[in-house]
Amino acid sequence: MRDTEHSRLDALIDLLADEVTKRIEARAQIKPIEPEPAQVATPVPKVPVPQVESIQEPEPEPMVDSMPINSSHAATLMARLVIGVLIAIVLINIPINANGVALARSIPSSASLIISNGLLVRENNSPDVWVYRDGAFHWITSLEAFQHFNYQWENVHTVEPGFLGDFEKGKPLYVLLKCSDSPHIYRLENGQKRWIVDIPTFEAEGFVWSDVRFEPCRYLRNLPDGESIPPGRGTPPPPLP
Repeated sequence: MRDTEHSRLDALIDLLADEVTKRIEARAQIKPIEPEPAQVATPVPKVPVPQVESIQEPEPEPMVDSMPINSSHAATLMARLVIGVLIAIVLINIPINANGVALARSIPSSASLIISNGLLVRENNSPDVWVYRDGAFHWITSLEAFQHFNYQWENVHTVEPGFLGDFEKGKPLYVLLKCSDSPHIYRLENGQKRWIVDIPTFEAEGFVWSDVRFEPCRYLRNLPDGESIPPGRGTPPPPLP
């Protein structure tokens, strides 16, 4: 089956090459338009003039065409080259995987990335998404955190494995949860809420109030409890009321 497809493709290329060759040869054989003969003027009566020894002017040398006509072989090669380039362009843009990604878009482009604040990347062998902030890449720990910081999936760049190994790592980005009727703040981690025991701990962890997302107290009560921050501070108090 593959041999048949190759033979059909070769036949198509030969037909296109022959057509291009004929057009090139046809253009090369077009003759320039000869000027119309000048109109013959009315003869003027001859007036006798003294005879003067005539000077023999040299005959002009024949003009040599400086533009050689392309041979049929060269025209055929040129035609096949043009057709080959067109076929390569088509093949590069044909989807090659289950996701419909073309070869031109499947080549890793991490070398062309501009490393700046807000850059989102994901290594293609891991689901974890990282954001570049203040000189380091920070792991976005959950979907809730991703949404809380208003990141967009279309801005996530897929890079080759090991890309992040060349950069410093900052603190992971968590989303903090609180309900308006309760003073307690929790850190969402692995689907569990971890109670932050007091404000000094909140500040020591490097959290800021913009990291806090308000949710209904009922939603927080339904989340399973994790270890307190710092650990060993007893059973986390439930969100009130």
